[in-house]
Amino acid sequence: MAKVRTFIAVAPGPEVVERAERALMRLRRLADNVKWVERSNLHWTLHFLGELDDQEVYDVCKAAERAAGEVEAFSMIAEGVGAFPSNSRPRTLWLGAGEGGDGLVDLHAKLEEQLRPLGFRGETRKYVPHLTLGRAGRSLRPAESVALAEDLAKLTDFEGGSQTVEELIVYASRLRREGPEYAALATIPLS
Repeated sequence: MAKVRTFIAVAPGPEVVERAERALMRLRRLADNVKWVERSNLHWTLHFLGELDDQEVYDVCKAAERAAGEVEAFSMIAEGVGAFPSNSRPRTLWLGAGEGGDGLVDLHAKLEEQLRPLGFRGETRKYVPHLTLGRAGRSLRPAESVALAEDLAKLTDFEGGSQTVEELIVYASRLRREGPEYAALATIPLS
């Protein structure tokens, strides 16, 4: 039985995508050793689930339906560009969630609650809603790390646009040499 790499996310709205693209273009010129996220792959991750078979995907979709039924559609603002674990040690570069981002936190918690009986463990660290722009890993040269840290300090108030969150998406992720390819397995409206 084939398994599919699966995660649950919220798609960014058009304004957020446009602004995220601006941030990407600005940061891209500072570092060559970053795997930048393609425009079509931008998303607000809620849960990464790993390799699942068909029955598990079905069960996850049902759990996601129950969780989505407990959360009303909401508006949110994307703001601030930063990095994990910190701006001075940028490994994952991201666009953050500002006002209304607590809706993503609530949705994440409801999903976690519904996924737990299926055997999915909750996160050990606090969920921080973010839209990944790029991953540097440990491949950054010191000069790139410094340049990124300096620019990230100037982007803490970056205006990333607003969007309405009305649905969540269960995605399949296929890893390719050129980068991951995502396909929606289910689109589930919020209550």
